[in-house]
Amino acid sequence: MKSGQLPGVRQLRYTPAPGAQFDVEMLSFAQLRLMDRSRHRTRPQRPDFHVMGLVQSGVGRHTADFVDHPLRERTVVWIRPGVVHRWTDVDDLEGPLLLFTQGFPPAPGPAAQAAADVFGPACWQLDEDTWELALRAADHLGHEHTAAVANPRLASVPLLAHLLAALVLRVLPTEPAGPPTGTPHKHEPGHEPGHDSGHESGLDPGQDPEHAVFRRYRAAVEERFAQHHHVRDYAAVLGYDPRTLTRATRAATGLGAKQFLDQRILLEAKRLLAHTDLPAARCAERLGFHDAANFTTFFQRQAGLSPSRWRRRHDGR
Repeated sequence: MKSGQLPGVRQLRYTPAPGAQFDVEMLSFAQLRLMDRSRHRTRPQRPDFHVMGLVQSGVGRHTADFVDHPLRERTVVWIRPGVVHRWTDVDDLEGPLLLFTQGFPPAPGPAAQAAADVFGPACWQLDEDTWELALRAADHLGHEHTAAVANPRLASVPLLAHLLAALVLRVLPTEPAGPPTGTPHKHEPGHEPGHDSGHESGLDPGQDPEHAVFRRYRAAVEERFAQHHHVRDYAAVLGYDPRTLTRATRAATGLGAKQFLDQRILLEAKRLLAHTDLPAARCAERLGFHDAANFTTFFQRQAGLSPSRWRRRHDGR
Protein backbone atom coordinates (compact mmCIF):
# COMPACT_ATOMS: atom_id res chain seq x y z
CA MET A 1 0.00 0.00 0.00
CA LYS A 2 1.55 3.30 -1.09
CA SER A 3 1.91 6.20 1.31
CA GLY A 4 -1.28 8.23 1.50
CA GLN A 5 -3.53 5.52 0.05
CA LEU A 6 -6.53 4.30 2.01
CA PRO A 7 -7.94 1.04 0.59
CA GLY A 8 -11.44 1.68 1.92
CA VAL A 9 -11.61 5.08 0.24
CA ARG A 10 -12.20 5.89 -3.42
CA GLN A 11 -9.25 7.96 -4.71
CA LEU A 12 -10.38 10.74 -7.07
CA ARG A 13 -7.97 12.28 -9.58
CA TYR A 14 -8.58 15.59 -11.28
CA THR A 15 -9.85 14.75 -14.76
CA PRO A 16 -11.77 17.57 -16.42
CA ALA A 17 -14.43 16.82 -19.01
CA PRO A 18 -13.32 16.55 -22.66
CA GLY A 19 -12.92 20.00 -24.12
CA ALA A 20 -12.62 21.60 -20.69
CA GLN A 21 -8.88 21.13 -20.22
CA PHE A 22 -8.35 23.79 -17.58
CA ASP A 23 -7.33 23.45 -13.95
CA VAL A 24 -10.78 24.64 -12.93
CA GLU A 25 -14.15 23.19 -13.91
CA MET A 26 -17.65 24.50 -13.21
CA LEU A 27 -20.42 22.02 -12.41
CA SER A 28 -23.51 22.00 -10.20
CA PHE A 29 -25.09 19.72 -7.63
CA ALA A 30 -27.61 18.72 -10.30
CA GLN A 31 -24.78 17.66 -12.63
CA LEU A 32 -23.12 15.74 -9.80
CA ARG A 33 -26.31 13.70 -9.31
CA LEU A 34 -26.65 13.17 -13.08
CA MET A 35 -23.07 11.92 -13.44
CA ASP A 36 -23.32 9.70 -10.36
CA ARG A 37 -26.46 7.63 -10.76
CA SER A 38 -24.81 4.81 -8.79
CA ARG A 39 -24.48 7.16 -5.78
CA HIS A 40 -20.76 6.63 -5.27
CA ARG A 41 -20.83 10.12 -3.74
CA THR A 42 -22.39 8.72 -0.55
CA ARG A 43 -19.33 6.55 0.15
CA PRO A 44 -15.92 7.76 1.40
CA GLN A 45 -13.77 9.38 -1.27
CA ARG A 46 -10.52 11.34 -1.25
CA PRO A 47 -9.89 13.86 -4.05
CA ASP A 48 -6.48 15.15 -5.07
CA PHE A 49 -8.11 18.49 -5.96
CA HIS A 50 -10.32 21.13 -4.36
CA VAL A 51 -14.11 20.91 -4.44
CA MET A 52 -16.15 23.99 -3.55
CA GLY A 53 -19.95 24.11 -3.49
CA LEU A 54 -22.42 26.93 -2.84
CA VAL A 55 -25.84 25.74 -1.67
CA GLN A 56 -28.51 27.98 -3.22
CA SER A 57 -31.48 25.89 -2.08
CA GLY A 58 -32.41 22.64 -0.39
CA VAL A 59 -31.18 20.86 2.73
CA GLY A 60 -28.74 17.97 3.03
CA ARG A 61 -25.67 16.65 4.83
CA HIS A 62 -21.98 16.27 4.17
CA THR A 63 -19.25 14.47 6.14
CA ALA A 64 -15.60 15.57 6.05
CA ASP A 65 -12.95 13.78 8.11
CA PHE A 66 -15.44 12.41 10.66
CA VAL A 67 -17.35 15.69 11.13
CA ASP A 68 -20.98 15.75 9.97
CA HIS A 69 -22.16 19.07 8.51
CA PRO A 70 -25.76 20.15 7.85
CA LEU A 71 -26.19 21.82 4.46
CA ARG A 72 -28.77 24.52 3.82
CA GLU A 73 -29.22 27.74 1.88
CA ARG A 74 -26.08 29.97 1.96
CA THR A 75 -23.77 27.12 3.03
CA VAL A 76 -20.28 27.07 1.52
CA VAL A 77 -18.61 23.65 1.29
CA TRP A 78 -14.86 23.45 0.69
CA ILE A 79 -13.24 20.02 0.41
CA ARG A 80 -9.46 20.27 0.17
CA PRO A 81 -7.10 17.73 -1.41
CA GLY A 82 -6.53 14.73 0.84
CA VAL A 83 -9.70 15.18 2.91
CA VAL A 84 -11.78 12.01 3.21
CA HIS A 85 -15.38 13.02 2.67
CA ARG A 86 -18.75 11.88 1.40
CA TRP A 87 -21.87 13.64 0.18
CA THR A 88 -24.14 12.04 2.77
CA ASP A 89 -27.28 13.58 1.27
CA VAL A 90 -27.32 16.12 -1.59
CA ASP A 91 -30.43 14.86 -3.38
CA ASP A 92 -32.30 18.10 -2.67
CA LEU A 93 -29.49 20.61 -3.20
CA GLU A 94 -29.09 23.15 -5.99
CA GLY A 95 -26.18 25.48 -6.62
CA PRO A 96 -22.77 25.78 -8.31
CA LEU A 97 -20.04 23.23 -7.71
CA LEU A 98 -16.49 23.88 -8.85
CA LEU A 99 -13.35 21.77 -8.99
CA PHE A 100 -9.82 23.16 -9.14
CA THR A 101 -6.27 21.96 -8.67
CA GLN A 102 -4.05 22.96 -5.76
CA GLY A 103 -1.80 25.20 -7.84
CA PHE A 104 -4.47 27.06 -9.80
CA PRO A 105 -5.20 30.05 -7.51
CA PRO A 106 -2.63 32.80 -8.21
CA ALA A 107 0.40 32.60 -5.92
CA PRO A 108 1.54 34.32 -3.88
CA GLY A 109 -1.77 35.62 -2.65
CA PRO A 110 -4.47 35.09 -0.03
CA ALA A 111 -6.50 32.70 -2.20
CA ALA A 112 -3.51 30.41 -2.66
CA GLN A 113 -2.76 30.68 1.06
CA ALA A 114 -6.32 29.65 1.92
CA ALA A 115 -6.11 26.73 -0.52
CA ALA A 116 -2.92 25.53 1.19
CA ASP A 117 -4.57 25.51 4.63
CA VAL A 118 -4.91 21.78 5.35
CA PHE A 119 -6.94 22.54 8.49
CA GLY A 120 -9.27 25.07 6.86
CA PRO A 121 -12.99 24.75 7.61
CA ALA A 122 -15.08 22.41 5.47
CA CYS A 123 -18.47 24.15 5.84
CA TRP A 124 -19.72 27.56 6.95
CA GLN A 125 -22.60 29.98 6.44
CA LEU A 126 -22.51 33.36 4.69
CA ASP A 127 -24.71 36.33 5.53
CA GLU A 128 -27.22 37.47 2.92
CA ASP A 129 -25.21 40.39 1.52
CA THR A 130 -22.00 38.39 1.17
CA TRP A 131 -23.94 35.48 -0.30
CA GLU A 132 -25.33 37.56 -3.15
CA LEU A 133 -21.85 38.78 -4.04
CA ALA A 134 -20.50 35.22 -3.85
CA LEU A 135 -23.14 34.01 -6.31
CA ARG A 136 -22.23 36.83 -8.69
CA ALA A 137 -18.55 35.85 -8.46
CA ALA A 138 -19.41 32.20 -9.14
CA ASP A 139 -21.67 33.20 -12.04
CA HIS A 140 -18.91 35.31 -13.60
CA LEU A 141 -16.44 32.45 -13.31
CA GLY A 142 -19.01 30.07 -14.77
CA HIS A 143 -19.67 32.28 -17.80
CA GLU A 144 -15.96 32.71 -18.51
CA HIS A 145 -15.38 28.96 -18.17
CA THR A 146 -18.25 28.18 -20.55
CA ALA A 147 -16.93 30.72 -23.07
CA ALA A 148 -13.39 29.31 -22.79
CA VAL A 149 -14.62 25.76 -23.46
CA ALA A 150 -16.83 26.82 -26.37
CA ASN A 151 -14.31 29.13 -28.03
CA PRO A 152 -10.58 28.53 -27.41
CA ARG A 153 -9.84 31.99 -28.83
CA LEU A 154 -11.55 33.49 -25.77
CA ALA A 155 -9.82 31.18 -23.30
CA SER A 156 -7.60 32.90 -20.72
CA VAL A 157 -6.10 30.78 -17.97
CA PRO A 158 -4.90 33.82 -15.97
CA LEU A 159 -8.39 35.31 -16.14
CA LEU A 160 -9.98 32.07 -14.92
CA ALA A 161 -7.41 31.86 -12.12
CA HIS A 162 -8.08 35.41 -10.95
CA LEU A 163 -11.85 34.96 -11.11
CA LEU A 164 -11.46 31.84 -8.98
CA ALA A 165 -9.33 33.83 -6.52
CA ALA A 166 -12.03 36.51 -6.36
CA LEU A 167 -14.63 33.87 -5.52
CA VAL A 168 -12.40 32.30 -2.85
CA LEU A 169 -11.80 35.69 -1.23
CA ARG A 170 -15.50 36.52 -1.32
CA VAL A 171 -16.55 33.31 0.46
CA LEU A 172 -13.74 33.02 3.04
CA PRO A 173 -15.09 33.03 6.60
CA THR A 174 -14.03 35.91 8.82
CA GLU A 175 -14.55 34.24 12.19
CA PRO A 176 -11.59 33.94 14.56
CA ALA A 177 -9.41 30.86 14.18
CA GLY A 178 -10.87 27.66 15.62
CA PRO A 179 -9.46 24.19 16.23
CA PRO A 180 -8.56 22.14 13.16
CA THR A 181 -11.42 20.23 11.54
CA GLY A 182 -11.90 16.84 13.15
CA THR A 183 -10.00 17.80 16.31
CA PRO A 184 -11.88 16.87 19.48
CA HIS A 185 -11.93 19.09 22.53
CA LYS A 186 -10.66 17.43 25.69
CA HIS A 187 -13.93 17.80 27.56
CA GLU A 188 -15.78 15.21 25.46
CA PRO A 189 -13.77 12.37 23.94
CA GLY A 190 -14.87 11.43 20.46
CA HIS A 191 -16.82 14.65 19.88
CA GLU A 192 -15.61 16.88 17.07
CA PRO A 193 -17.15 20.36 17.22
CA GLY A 194 -16.49 23.47 15.20
CA HIS A 195 -18.87 22.87 12.33
CA ASP A 196 -19.02 26.49 11.28
CA SER A 197 -15.82 27.83 12.79
CA GLY A 198 -13.46 29.80 10.58
CA HIS A 199 -9.73 29.36 10.44
CA GLU A 200 -8.19 32.33 8.65
CA SER A 201 -9.74 35.66 7.79
CA GLY A 202 -9.99 36.96 4.26
CA LEU A 203 -7.30 39.57 4.96
CA ASP A 204 -4.09 39.26 2.98
CA PRO A 205 -1.35 38.30 5.44
CA GLY A 206 1.32 38.40 2.74
CA GLN A 207 3.18 41.30 4.34
CA ASP A 208 3.16 39.76 7.83
CA PRO A 209 6.49 38.02 8.58
CA GLU A 210 4.83 35.72 11.13
CA HIS A 211 2.37 34.48 8.51
CA ALA A 212 5.25 33.81 6.12
CA VAL A 213 6.97 31.76 8.83
CA PHE A 214 3.77 29.83 9.55
CA ARG A 215 3.16 29.09 5.86
CA ARG A 216 6.65 27.57 5.59
CA TYR A 217 6.09 25.56 8.76
CA ARG A 218 2.68 24.36 7.59
CA ALA A 219 4.12 23.18 4.26
CA ALA A 220 6.98 21.39 6.01
CA VAL A 221 4.59 19.67 8.42
CA GLU A 222 2.42 18.47 5.54
CA GLU A 223 5.47 17.02 3.81
CA ARG A 224 7.22 15.48 6.83
CA PHE A 225 4.70 14.80 9.63
CA ALA A 226 5.14 11.03 9.25
CA GLN A 227 8.90 11.36 9.76
CA HIS A 228 9.39 14.25 12.19
CA HIS A 229 7.34 14.58 15.40
CA HIS A 230 9.29 17.37 17.11
CA VAL A 231 9.17 21.11 16.42
CA ARG A 232 12.94 21.32 16.79
CA ASP A 233 13.33 19.15 13.66
CA TYR A 234 11.30 21.63 11.60
CA ALA A 235 13.10 24.56 13.16
CA ALA A 236 16.42 23.07 12.07
CA VAL A 237 15.22 22.44 8.51
CA LEU A 238 13.62 25.88 8.14
CA GLY A 239 16.32 27.85 9.94
CA TYR A 240 14.15 29.27 12.74
CA ASP A 241 14.22 29.07 16.50
CA PRO A 242 11.46 26.73 17.81
CA ARG A 243 9.99 29.67 19.73
CA THR A 244 9.64 31.58 16.44
CA LEU A 245 7.62 28.71 14.96
CA THR A 246 5.45 28.55 18.06
CA ARG A 247 4.80 32.29 18.00
CA ALA A 248 3.94 32.31 14.29
CA THR A 249 1.69 29.23 14.49
CA ARG A 250 -0.18 30.58 17.48
CA ALA A 251 -0.76 33.92 15.71
CA ALA A 252 -2.15 32.16 12.62
CA THR A 253 -4.16 29.33 14.19
CA GLY A 254 -4.45 29.82 17.94
CA LEU A 255 -2.44 26.62 18.42
CA GLY A 256 1.17 26.20 19.44
CA ALA A 257 3.56 24.69 16.88
CA LYS A 258 3.68 21.36 18.70
CA GLN A 259 -0.11 21.16 19.03
CA PHE A 260 -0.52 21.98 15.33
CA LEU A 261 1.91 19.19 14.42
CA ASP A 262 0.22 16.73 16.79
CA GLN A 263 -3.21 17.48 15.29
CA ARG A 264 -1.91 16.78 11.77
CA ILE A 265 -0.49 13.42 12.90
CA LEU A 266 -3.73 12.65 14.74
CA LEU A 267 -5.85 13.42 11.68
CA GLU A 268 -3.89 10.97 9.53
CA ALA A 269 -4.03 8.38 12.31
CA LYS A 270 -7.83 8.68 12.35
CA ARG A 271 -7.97 8.24 8.59
CA LEU A 272 -5.84 5.08 8.77
CA LEU A 273 -7.90 3.61 11.60
CA ALA A 274 -11.25 4.38 9.98
CA HIS A 275 -10.49 3.51 6.38
CA THR A 276 -7.96 0.66 6.51
CA ASP A 277 -7.72 -2.64 8.36
CA LEU A 278 -4.10 -2.00 9.38
CA PRO A 279 -3.39 -3.06 12.98
CA ALA A 280 -2.29 -0.32 15.35
CA ALA A 281 1.34 -1.41 15.06
CA ARG A 282 1.28 -0.86 11.28
CA CYS A 283 -0.47 2.48 11.69
CA ALA A 284 2.25 3.45 14.13
CA GLU A 285 4.90 2.44 11.61
CA ARG A 286 3.23 4.42 8.80
CA LEU A 287 3.16 7.51 11.01
CA GLY A 288 6.75 7.31 12.20
CA PHE A 289 6.28 5.99 15.73
CA HIS A 290 8.99 3.66 17.00
CA ASP A 291 6.52 1.24 18.55
CA ALA A 292 2.79 0.66 18.94
CA ALA A 293 2.82 1.58 22.63
CA ASN A 294 4.06 5.10 21.87
CA PHE A 295 1.40 5.46 19.18
CA THR A 296 -1.35 4.27 21.53
CA THR A 297 -0.22 6.69 24.25
CA PHE A 298 -0.14 9.56 21.75
CA PHE A 299 -3.57 8.75 20.33
CA GLN A 300 -5.17 8.28 23.75
CA ARG A 301 -3.79 11.63 24.93
CA GLN A 302 -4.90 13.51 21.82
CA ALA A 303 -8.27 11.86 21.05
CA GLY A 304 -9.38 10.78 24.52
CA LEU A 305 -9.89 7.20 23.30
CA SER A 306 -7.61 4.27 22.54
CA PRO A 307 -7.04 3.55 18.83
CA SER A 308 -9.13 0.37 19.05
CA ARG A 309 -12.09 2.10 20.70
CA TRP A 310 -11.93 5.00 18.28
CA ARG A 311 -11.84 2.60 15.33
CA ARG A 312 -14.95 0.79 16.55
CA ARG A 313 -16.84 4.10 16.72
CA HIS A 314 -15.71 5.46 13.35
CA ASP A 315 -15.02 2.48 11.12
CA GLY A 316 -15.78 3.84 7.65
CA ARG A 317 -15.21 0.63 5.72
